[in-house]
Amino acid sequence: MNRREFLKRSMVVVAGMAVPAAALHLIDPKQLLAAKPELRWAFLVDAYKCVGCGFCVKACKLENEVPYEANVSRTWVERYVVKKDGEVLIDSPKAARDGFTTKKIEVGEGKFREVKDEEIEKAFFVPKLCNQCENPPCVQVCPVGATYATADGVVLVDRKWCIGCGYCIMGCPYGVRFFHPVHKTAEKCNFCYHRITKGMKSACVDACPFGARQIGNLRDPDDPVTKVIMTERVGILKEEYGTKPQVYYIGLSKEVR
Repeated sequence: MNRREFLKRSMVVVAGMAVPAAALHLIDPKQLLAAKPELRWAFLVDAYKCVGCGFCVKACKLENEVPYEANVSRTWVERYVVKKDGEVLIDSPKAARDGFTTKKIEVGEGKFREVKDEEIEKAFFVPKLCNQCENPPCVQVCPVGATYATADGVVLVDRKWCIGCGYCIMGCPYGVRFFHPVHKTAEKCNFCYHRITKGMKSACVDACPFGARQIGNLRDPDDPVTKVIMTERVGILKEEYGTKPQVYYIGLSKEVR
């Protein structure tokens, strides 16, 4: 028994959990070994273009087999309502799967708050997803190596190795990880790695009717995403954590958390 197998079995005993089923989208190890150093995936979100329609969330759930009715999602959209008195209200009902159908702000499960138009300073939508950090804390805390980064910069979760300990979920400063309600293993966005490695776009990118989401190669100076990141004012989430996120935002407001 090698060290990795020993750790895996030991943690299963400690956690009292069974080894989970295989991944829904199996990644060919040859793809990882063949990844070229001139390829580094990056994501660009234009917050000015997002209207909170939720098409991206629907597409992601269907593509990646996250139960449609489950209150978890690999990607989601947050609505920010900034009042004139400085109060900031944030909600994302059902991860914005069905869009935002009411002006009332969800302040708790089944609880809503109405804000009058004259009280509002501004309001906007912010899509969120895994940041595929260059220094991913989730990889550092995984005790069995189930979470790892590919050579082209995408952090993946191997369901065959994941023991459901939850360390990576607690370790992520962006709150993008969750337990898959069926497989009981860690789950998160992986830029639809099974698609982008075949020359396709991520499901959410294809689904967005307004071009608010784009994915590209940060190492290619001629890539449209790279050109924007290098020449326009863009922001990242929680820069102070030093994780070096690879999801960049146009129009990132100071109120975004």
